[in-house]
Amino acid sequence: MTDLGGPGNHRARGPGDGPEAVASQIADAVERLAALWSIAAQEASLRLSPHQLRALRTVQTAPGLNLTALADGLDIGLPTASRLCDRLAAAGLLERAPHPDTRREVQLWLTTHGQHVLADVATRRAQALATALAAMTPPERAALSRGLRGFLAAQHTTRGPDDGTRS
Repeated sequence: MTDLGGPGNHRARGPGDGPEAVASQIADAVERLAALWSIAAQEASLRLSPHQLRALRTVQTAPGLNLTALADGLDIGLPTASRLCDRLAAAGLLERAPHPDTRREVQLWLTTHGQHVLADVATRRAQALATALAAMTPPERAALSRGLRGFLAAQHTTRGPDDGTRS
């Protein structure tokens, strides 16, 4: 892992740090954020795997999508997506309903319980992130916010909206 410049940093970092050095620092921060995210999710009222959470978030984002679209969105096979949905439905988090126009197609919907579980996870994640940010000084938070806005703006101008191609 890369040291973000805290105590014990043995590498001198200066204002001339290039994109590679900053990319390494960001990679470390992303790893730590992912761990924080995972721990917060595991403290929720119902413990779900990262795949289960992704599936629920995908259905939340696109209510009524079919199993094929879910499998494509999660980049998993159709049988795997079906078993995943079976488990989520058995836990009362997901509902399968026949498509109104196509008898062979099934639509996926979050149950009220599924919505509550996702809200609980989101709240816990936001609280964990706020706690981490509270440990930073106001100028550090402002710099982070500016940096993130700049990063997002750069991504928007160098990539297409959905396919990762250049604009």
